[in-house]
Amino acid sequence: MEKTNTRETLGSRLGFIFLSAGCAIGLGNVWRFPYITGRYGGAAFVMFYILFLVILGLPVMVMELSIGRASKQNIGMAYKTLEPKGKKWHLFGPVAIFGNYVLMFFYTTISGWLVAYLFHMGKGDFAGLDTAGVGNFFGNMLDSPTMMLFWMVLVTILAFIPVGRGLQNGVEKITKYMMIGLLGLIVILAVNSITLKGGSEGLKFYLLPDFPRMMEIGMFESIYAAMGQAFFTLSLGIGSISIFGSYIDKQYSLTGEAVRIIGLDTFVALASGLIIFPAAFAFGVQPDAGPSLLFVTLPNIFNQMGGGRIWGTLFFLFMSFAALSTLIAVFENIVSYWIDKHQISRKKATIINCIVIIIFSLPCLLGFNLLSNFQPLGPGTNVLDLEDFIVSSTLLPFGSLFITLFCTSRYGWGWDNFIKEADTGEGLKFPKALKYYFKWILPTIVLVLFLKGYWDIFIK
Repeated sequence: MEKTNTRETLGSRLGFIFLSAGCAIGLGNVWRFPYITGRYGGAAFVMFYILFLVILGLPVMVMELSIGRASKQNIGMAYKTLEPKGKKWHLFGPVAIFGNYVLMFFYTTISGWLVAYLFHMGKGDFAGLDTAGVGNFFGNMLDSPTMMLFWMVLVTILAFIPVGRGLQNGVEKITKYMMIGLLGLIVILAVNSITLKGGSEGLKFYLLPDFPRMMEIGMFESIYAAMGQAFFTLSLGIGSISIFGSYIDKQYSLTGEAVRIIGLDTFVALASGLIIFPAAFAFGVQPDAGPSLLFVTLPNIFNQMGGGRIWGTLFFLFMSFAALSTLIAVFENIVSYWIDKHQISRKKATIINCIVIIIFSLPCLLGFNLLSNFQPLGPGTNVLDLEDFIVSSTLLPFGSLFITLFCTSRYGWGWDNFIKEADTGEGLKFPKALKYYFKWILPTIVLVLFLKGYWDIFIK
């Protein structure tokens, strides 16, 4: 059996922040955030969203990072390392790793779509197409298992290559370049949209608080939507973030680091709205959510825009960076688990998991064509919807609830141990005075989010 060397570490603080932010920044920042912001009252919604990022997302992220740094393990083995003797918290560890796998089983397919659109947009294949033409292009792609398989396999291999090269020389180095590119592209794209003729109306719609619109939809629904978006945008609960905590030293406190990660994630989400709303209003298009926004609506907008082929190519390059940074971060978590659990080399763990991910990504890919009659959550649903439900509505909230209880309960790791780890190092300290909130109220809110997700799918 091959033995591993001593545990790798990240080379810089910037690398840690970019990797963690790269994991959090993904499709939800672009194809969901702008839409629900517009629907629930613009800046009125954003204020609630930022509030919930602070009171929900931030503490759970600090807890997840603390578990990683204290254990120096991936989430699959971290609970066993930190739990009191005789307790069974570690049973959730492999479940969390399973969540990483399921997330990748559909994220690889969507990432493949993005890279395919980057290629076709750059090649000029959308030029001259009307709304129906762009819609047909997307539909034809979904109907072709061969075409989707090619792009899915390509992005999976592209994302595993830096993981196989090692933590510092592969994962950290590549992600740094991608994140710098992503942040630069989003600024360029936002400036272009803001300066479009007629774009100012989109800015007003996005940036001016509209409480009447929020009240019209329902205050509770609006607040719940803000709470859910703030919580799920950070991908907390399955250890995707904690792995990077396990790779850093104790020089800086974890609350300050979490603020920086969430700040980057929020910047990308807000800037995405600055790209989409001015452009949509400038060309009289209503922005919607989900795949149709990225793969039908936006290509139509770029077709009407001066230099649209260039702007469209830059946009899908930005989206490809966002998707690949998430793939690399989660693949690193999975490969780390294999290295720690099975004591095999990084190279071997990478090859095995590349093959596994490709094979188990096939049901999602085939769910749009050969398996389209399989509608697991009711008419109109597919394999992607089922896998997304398992991750987003089940494992992320349940995992976050588990993490919160583990860090605050005397039957788990415990409050004192958690605070000691979180506050070690220079920087912002965790608000210990709010212990009652973190111990009782925070888990209750997460439980409500968990139950509401099931209510919306199976009862509502």
